[in-house]
Amino acid sequence: MTTSLDLPVLTPQDFASDQDIRWCPGCGDYSILAQMKKILPGLGIPREKTVFVSGIGCSSRFPYYMNTYGIHSIHGRAPAVATGLKSARPDLHVWVITGDGDGLSIGGNHLMHAIRRNMDLNIVLFNNRIYGLTKGQYSPTSPLGQRTKSTPMGAIDNPLHPLSIVIGAEATFVARSIDTNIKHLGATLERAARHQGSSFVEVYQNCNVFNDGAWDYAKDRKLKAETTLELEHGKPLIFGANRDKGIRLNGLTPEVVELGKGISEDDLLFHDEAAPEPSLAYLLSRLRYEDGFPEPIGVFRSVDAPRYDVLINDQVAEAVKRQGAGDLDALFNSGETWVVE
Repeated sequence: MTTSLDLPVLTPQDFASDQDIRWCPGCGDYSILAQMKKILPGLGIPREKTVFVSGIGCSSRFPYYMNTYGIHSIHGRAPAVATGLKSARPDLHVWVITGDGDGLSIGGNHLMHAIRRNMDLNIVLFNNRIYGLTKGQYSPTSPLGQRTKSTPMGAIDNPLHPLSIVIGAEATFVARSIDTNIKHLGATLERAARHQGSSFVEVYQNCNVFNDGAWDYAKDRKLKAETTLELEHGKPLIFGANRDKGIRLNGLTPEVVELGKGISEDDLLFHDEAAPEPSLAYLLSRLRYEDGFPEPIGVFRSVDAPRYDVLINDQVAEAVKRQGAGDLDALFNSGETWVVE
């Protein structure tokens, strides 16, 4: 099928590669892959203009399973590789696929700087709170006390919270979803893809072999209405099976309250994803189930800001305008030169 412009109409299957998928049966990665293939055709971007860049880990096999261009780079350096690619080829639609180990341990520095530059990159971090590819060691997001092969007496590192980090680095689009909430996951990925600037999506993803059930409280049909809160722009923070609970601020401290007991929706905190000041988004990123709060899912922040990939190419164009096109041979043979015999 073709459009009136004689451009091919793509389907999810067009984005599926011919490679055997080598993830464990039941892994949450399958869901993320399926939703990615589902939303890409609707973007209207040709496959040859789409690139997936990954580092090392189970998540980083992703480029093999997409019928697009892909780069399976080195541990933690996917944001750096993607930065160079997007700077040199701003016409490309670039995704970074990473995990809690790859992106937040050796790759933490690269992730932070890609985000603060507001590159037009779509970064998806699969968070299963474990090192899966290397067979079950604790990761930067593993909770205190978690027993793993590398922490037999319990982890003693304070865990990192991905969204808090990226909001602190001034990410212009920040969101969270869950691998089993496929409708929400697809919509979240699509919004990230359409954002102009750095988009970051954390996905709660289950490793059913080495950390099974890490996110059960956020997935269980009987529990998730009480343990998660779906963010809606301009709406009050309401949750619960009967939609009878909410979150308000007591000074600068969030607290859970019950509606109908002298408390109305107007007393609650209202979500504003477009707020220029990121303090509200950061506060939401700190809400934890273990602290008695529902954990927000959805878009935490979506704002516009200058983009590094645009600014750097503007500078190149201005330099050429002022000085003319460069000549590498002339540059190499200018100034003081010498020959080593």
